[in-house]
Amino acid sequence: MLTVQNVSFAYNTQPVLKNINFTIEKGQHIALIGASGCGKSTLLKIIYGTLNVKEGELYWDSKKLLGPLFNLVPGEENMKYLSQGFELQPYRNVSENIGQYLSNFEPELKQGRVEELLEIVEMTSFANTKVENLSGGQKQRVALAKALAKRPELLLLDEPFGNIDNFRRSSLRRNLFRYLKRNKITSITATHDKTDILSYTDQTIVIQRGEILTQKDTISLYQNPTDYYIASLFGEVNRIQLSSFTTLDNKDTILVYPHEIKTDPNATIKVRVKNTYFNGNYYLTEAILDNTILFFNHPYKLKAPEMIRITIPDEILKNRHRI
Repeated sequence: MLTVQNVSFAYNTQPVLKNINFTIEKGQHIALIGASGCGKSTLLKIIYGTLNVKEGELYWDSKKLLGPLFNLVPGEENMKYLSQGFELQPYRNVSENIGQYLSNFEPELKQGRVEELLEIVEMTSFANTKVENLSGGQKQRVALAKALAKRPELLLLDEPFGNIDNFRRSSLRRNLFRYLKRNKITSITATHDKTDILSYTDQTIVIQRGEILTQKDTISLYQNPTDYYIASLFGEVNRIQLSSFTTLDNKDTILVYPHEIKTDPNATIKVRVKNTYFNGNYYLTEAILDNTILFFNHPYKLKAPEMIRITIPDEILKNRHRI
């Protein structure tokens, strides 16, 4: 179990993290989300042990985690931190980088391990290519394999798929999290991309301006957000006044994603189309309701200033958290 107790951190006099508290069970996969500059990367570095904290304590099971002031070599042996800088040796080839810290006493076992990791990150055909000749996305995949090489108990991932092409990102996510689950490796993934977490993480920790807003089951957090900031981290979101969609004089507001708003020729609510944005299998439609902008998905392009009728399912209107 990872335990973080009352951790605060500042660069010089600039506070970055304030009174951070959470626990993570072994084998769990946790997402760490928040706006840029909120402290996600700093928190990962503190857990790994490359930054020293003056306030608070961290434990992996019963072992206290200490920073670089206490360790000759910064970083915890049973953890690996995949930073956005990759930290590879450019003049060595891919296999050499991945196997850098593996024992040479049993070369066949080492080679088998390297080949397994090459397959996971889909880099088998580049085994003998020097890292300096790789693209940014390929380097990121090599760095991921290197982080996995010694089977860490806790893997800390900082935007792990940010440089990887979309067509390969999905399969790499599946490969990685399948491997982590099979080997019961705990992970924390700091990311801006909701697709990195929705299918793969058990819980999500939300940080805003250096403070934790919530730690909650990922699916529940997405399906019923309690705060506009939280919902906006998963994509476009609408603030909807209940009085606009019900006969009740209710001034409460709920948060509704574009895909939850439906068009219905029999609905009573009419909106005026302002813009449409092609998103592959649907158009994100920007419309005006009561002088307020809202967004909804539509299967084909609507033309401004067309009027169209929309509705929101009763289940959402009744059960969504009020703000």
